[in-house]
Amino acid sequence: MKQLFPLLLLLVLSFNYTYSQRPGGDRERGPIIITGKVIDKDDNLPLEYATLVLQSVNNPDQITGGITDIDGNFKVETTPGKYNISIEYISYKTYKLPNQTLTASKDLGTIKLALDVAQLEAVEVVGEKTTVEVRLDKKIYNIGKDLTNSGATITDALNNVPSVDVDVEGAISLRGNENVRILINGKPSALAGFGSTDALTQLPADAIEKVEVITSPSARYDAEGTAGILNIVLKKEKTLGFNGSVNTTIGYPVNSGISVNANLRTDKFNLFNTTGYNYRDAPGNAFYDNTYSSGTYDRIIEDREYNRLRKSFNTNLGLEYFLTESSSLTGSVFYRTSDSEDETGNTNQRFINNALNSETFRTEDENEDDENYQFSLNYVNDLDEDGQKLTVDLQYSKGNEDKFSIIQENNTLPNDDLIVLENVYEKETDNEYLVQADYVLPMGDAQFEVGYRGTFEETGTDYRLDSLNQVTGQFDINEDLTNLFTYTENVNALYTQYGNKFGKFSFLLGLRLENTQLKGELTSLYDTSELEDQLGVDVEANFDKNYLGLFPTVNFIYELAENENISLGYNRRINRPRGRFVNPFPSRSSRTNIFQGNPDLNPAFSNAFDVGYLKRWDKITLTSSIYYQRETDSFERVQEETGQTTTDGIEIIRSIPINLSTNDRIGVEAGVLYSAAKWLRLNSSFNFFQFSTEGDFNGVDYGTTNTSWFARFSSKVSLPAKVDWQTNAFYRGPSSTAQTENGGIFSLNLAFSKDILNDNGTLSLNVSDLLNSRKRSSYTETEFFTSDSEFQWRRRQITMGFVYRFNQPKERNRKGRGDGNNEDNGEEIEG
Repeated sequence: MKQLFPLLLLLVLSFNYTYSQRPGGDRERGPIIITGKVIDKDDNLPLEYATLVLQSVNNPDQITGGITDIDGNFKVETTPGKYNISIEYISYKTYKLPNQTLTASKDLGTIKLALDVAQLEAVEVVGEKTTVEVRLDKKIYNIGKDLTNSGATITDALNNVPSVDVDVEGAISLRGNENVRILINGKPSALAGFGSTDALTQLPADAIEKVEVITSPSARYDAEGTAGILNIVLKKEKTLGFNGSVNTTIGYPVNSGISVNANLRTDKFNLFNTTGYNYRDAPGNAFYDNTYSSGTYDRIIEDREYNRLRKSFNTNLGLEYFLTESSSLTGSVFYRTSDSEDETGNTNQRFINNALNSETFRTEDENEDDENYQFSLNYVNDLDEDGQKLTVDLQYSKGNEDKFSIIQENNTLPNDDLIVLENVYEKETDNEYLVQADYVLPMGDAQFEVGYRGTFEETGTDYRLDSLNQVTGQFDINEDLTNLFTYTENVNALYTQYGNKFGKFSFLLGLRLENTQLKGELTSLYDTSELEDQLGVDVEANFDKNYLGLFPTVNFIYELAENENISLGYNRRINRPRGRFVNPFPSRSSRTNIFQGNPDLNPAFSNAFDVGYLKRWDKITLTSSIYYQRETDSFERVQEETGQTTTDGIEIIRSIPINLSTNDRIGVEAGVLYSAAKWLRLNSSFNFFQFSTEGDFNGVDYGTTNTSWFARFSSKVSLPAKVDWQTNAFYRGPSSTAQTENGGIFSLNLAFSKDILNDNGTLSLNVSDLLNSRKRSSYTETEFFTSDSEFQWRRRQITMGFVYRFNQPKERNRKGRGDGNNEDNGEEIEG
């Protein structure tokens, strides 16, 4: 509907123009060219299909004109004369230039259109917003209408985005690579956690407007993340007046919550707030069948049950103040607190020569309190009408995490006695500062950009382990494992980029200079000589490293036709080790499994290439790409025997991250959106990739080559009585590493919704993992043990939701518009 209206109007204009060439029209000298660009006044995004109308003053029946392209540009040929000029776009105020004498070709410059609020609320929207938009350096997926997001978390929503996969433990990967950078509104955020995605499992999915999949990031983005960047853009209302929504959910297993989104906008300021509370239980289970070549037992079977209770509260309050018509200052504060109670029960059956010898039961009760807050200040100044722009961002984030665990293990067969009782105390503090300045200078059809970005992060981890001495009845501090580790990461970057368009050819070239400082300081009695023996190198627990690097980016798009293009991208990226990966003290998930960081771990670097193809038909949109990435000094977690056993004779296994030489990844992906009818939309995507690693460690060759794939399918059906039905299916194929083989995983989600209360309210029913099949099965084999396992992070979930909107229409006809979070020509301003 959005495209049909301007096309019909252009047909009428063309007819009138042909008619006007008859005697009686303004026929003067040779033709002249009228050019210009149309953008949204609020966020400077181009408006495609805006209509330019040229009406002759002397002969009002003589009308000509044209429409804007995907970049908002128009170019119209007419004859010299006197015209009334107007530019129109549905739901926007018409821009008028009456009585204009045109004697030569003229550039009208950049024209900014403002929303017409009265018209906006009266428009009946028949079509839906385009699901995918392709830019020079990204694909944008508008997921605001995904029914399965009701009652879901941001992590759940990401699992519905093409190219993205979220495994059963919540780990996020892009094209099969877990080294992906997560941003919120174009910047690192406390909403996404500090180096962890756990916080995303506690935030509602219905807060998302769109997700940007950035596989070939431009120079303005941080070079972190060898797989690329996922930028989560949250909703932000732009309608004048007071409006908002209330969203409530209830589900089984326990999943209840409420969130309120309120917005007060005037001509001078915009006050916005989002507040939510969530109470969620996530029961899961796991089964392990382990065999050992040494130690007292040759086989141990583990049967685990998980109960995870999450209680969280979050609020975001902000004020955008319009200093002038072209500049604004936005301040916001975000606060989140959560209380988690995890209970794990683990039944162990121990065998000697395939005969049951003993049975134990292990419990781990963990209580975790998290508190995060963030202060942000953003200044935007549109320096002139041509698009010259200055943006400055300041941000401070702080996080505190307190965790206390009680671990108890008892013999249950043949005797009932205590094996071990431990208390674990963990406290982690994070402080992060962000400073960024960005300047954009248009140069005709070209654009030049330069900027600076600095991030300064310090993470402190205080760990203490107390074990019960059964002789004295007192708890003794384990001096080897008790420690304080402080990790500092400072990154300073200068970047510049230049983009231009010549006819059907567009390009964006960028270069980023980054200096990274990584510092570690350990206070502990732990003797690192044992780790030196494991790694085969000298280990310095207190380190200070500096890395200076250039990170070029190259992006091209060539328009084969109006709705068809090919693209080419290249970028160099870095993967910096997080604090846990370089902390040398051993921490353990159990008495028999130890994870130990590696202070000798260096950043990994990658070079990535991407060739894409896009084709749009009337009802079908096809996106596809072929990609290749080569990563050097890539991280790999290897498992080794320690030569130690527990007091009851079980071999202790250690996991250590190392720089395992090279990792090559090549793949192909494709996505199809088919609008079969007004009542039926189909969406599918497929990703196939091969990855290979080369490298050895301590005499063991960890080189391997493997292929894997994942696919998803979604259908949305509009039923009578304003009922929508959506089905999402996902399958991830088998995969393997040098030590582990993983089986395939299938999951199926269903969702239904119905509009009520004059379309101001929506009822929804969502069933996540309908078949209860989202389980990870894997088999690990080394020289000293094997493990056959199955793990289910969360069981089938049923959720009912209700959304009520006040002074807020359900739909808006704003094709291709963003949310105003520091966007310029469709790109997030993020360094």
